[in-house]
Amino acid sequence: MTNINDIPLTVGGRAFRSRLLLGTGKYRSNQEMVEAISASGAEVITVAVRRVDLDRSKEEGILHHLDPSRFFLLANTAGCYTADEAVRYARLAREAGFNEFIKLEVIGDRDTLLPDTDGLITATRTLAGEGFKVMAYTNDDLVTALRLEQAGAAAVMPLASPIGSGLGLLNPYSIRTIKRRLSVPVLVDAGVGTASDACVTMEQGVDGILMNTAIAEAEHPVAMAAAMRHAVEAGRLAFLAGRMPRREVAVPSSPAHGMLG
Repeated sequence: MTNINDIPLTVGGRAFRSRLLLGTGKYRSNQEMVEAISASGAEVITVAVRRVDLDRSKEEGILHHLDPSRFFLLANTAGCYTADEAVRYARLAREAGFNEFIKLEVIGDRDTLLPDTDGLITATRTLAGEGFKVMAYTNDDLVTALRLEQAGAAAVMPLASPIGSGLGLLNPYSIRTIKRRLSVPVLVDAGVGTASDACVTMEQGVDGILMNTAIAEAEHPVAMAAAMRHAVEAGRLAFLAGRMPRREVAVPSSPAHGMLG
């Protein structure tokens, strides 16, 4: 038990208990996906509109296994390479019965999957103007993050490292700076590889983490999902607790005053 009170993760006026968000790709089976999601404690589950069958009645489809009364289903525009394309799929998601939230991706390079920031800002402005709550996946650049907020993003989601790389948090300074400067929630998206990565990322003060590959491609996804749940919670609590100062000299744990001769 602790005496540190925290507030819920709130995005676009919607509050969530868990600060861990999960994707639904790359699992070996739908059953494994469901078990991993359950072990993670995640409430927000992303679904790639372009890559899944939107017919919930088909048992082989992902949506058949995700109860919208249990999970908050967040459509995303994964696989879109232009602003127009991303806007089109966001609109399709809303027409298919998803909510007004959209995880917006506009990819600029097929090898690194790094975002097209110009297209991202353009699509954010368009979708925000149409009433979408845009959660924008971007790089770890402060200027882009500020422009996304100005364009109407409900949350900004800088990467820890490239999608699916598992390299962990490459630039803690940039992430801390983005979090410090923005008023909207900042959730790290992409690059987390294991529980220690998740903990270190949350210790930067961000509002949450979205991950997929780190769990889906683990040797034991359900166990990794549980590990990530605890890591996100531990990192958040450590941030709130406030770490000790870093020093370049040793300081004894016990006082020297009053020591026996």
